[in-house]
Amino acid sequence: MKRITGFIFLFSLLASLLTACANNQSDSNQEEITIGYFPNINHVAGMVAEEKDLYADTLPSGTKVNYQYFPDGSAFMTALETGEIEGGLVGPGPAMNHFVSGANINIVAAGSTGGTVIMARNNAEIESPEDLAGKTFISPRVGCTHDVQFEAQMKEEYHLTSDRVSGQMKHVTGKPATYHSMFTSGKIDVATVPEPWASVIEVEGSGKVLIDTPEVAWGDTLPAAVFVTSQDLIKNNPELVQRIVDGHKKATAFIQENPEEAKTIAINKIKEITDQDLSKTVIDNAWERIDFTFNIEPEVLEEFSNSSYELAFLKEKPNLEGLVDKSFLE
Repeated sequence: MKRITGFIFLFSLLASLLTACANNQSDSNQEEITIGYFPNINHVAGMVAEEKDLYADTLPSGTKVNYQYFPDGSAFMTALETGEIEGGLVGPGPAMNHFVSGANINIVAAGSTGGTVIMARNNAEIESPEDLAGKTFISPRVGCTHDVQFEAQMKEEYHLTSDRVSGQMKHVTGKPATYHSMFTSGKIDVATVPEPWASVIEVEGSGKVLIDTPEVAWGDTLPAAVFVTSQDLIKNNPELVQRIVDGHKKATAFIQENPEEAKTIAINKIKEITDQDLSKTVIDNAWERIDFTFNIEPEVLEEFSNSSYELAFLKEKPNLEGLVDKSFLE
């Protein structure tokens, strides 16, 4: 009887040790993760990471990395908050808006800066921003990064606002890949648009640049894309977050060191996701308006979020304390 009891004790002890080892291992290892991004030039780091399998260099061996593509920030943030994805690239507008609304998320890196252009349709009788009263403008979503950039500048410099707040400009939303055809059909007059879709309009000749990136509000300083993840993942598996950020940094470095190959990857990936054929001319043109970087400046985000509040996209004055976590970049 003593031998049986001793055997049971040893078996239980061994099982406990194995369970403890497995639990410790799960702190740093996760067998499968999903990264999200948009089919925009500002999100090339996501495309490069996928096509070059760069997370294989930073994640534990055998980790499966899935990718999910999103049309806008609202869909992305919903996926992040529900655990459908572990992290990825999104515009700063949706990230900040969801954070101040109570979402437990953190920005851990930038993806790029620049790339927003204000385009005017040909034959819309628009020569300057002063001509936009009574015109229809389009953005990807209400309150998205590009919308806030446009509306903030129109209000501050030209005293024009959207019909959302009983203003002079009609606001509609839609996917940036459709803006060229909407210009051609005359359905919209102005677009606040991320690259490469501004360059598509420019090269195809359906519209012209009204305000170029350096002159757009926060044009060269505001992150066009930020890398976000959940606070739960940071708390429960910080090593995994570090490995994910390291992979993102490798993708950014690849873009900086291999711009021509990165452009080819972008052309092919955007075709795969959107069924849009982008010429090398379009990509070259778009590339000039973007800086690919993972460094993040919280002060710029603070200024941008205050404008979101002043434009009534947010009901309360935002407090971004705790949104940006730069520790994974150090």
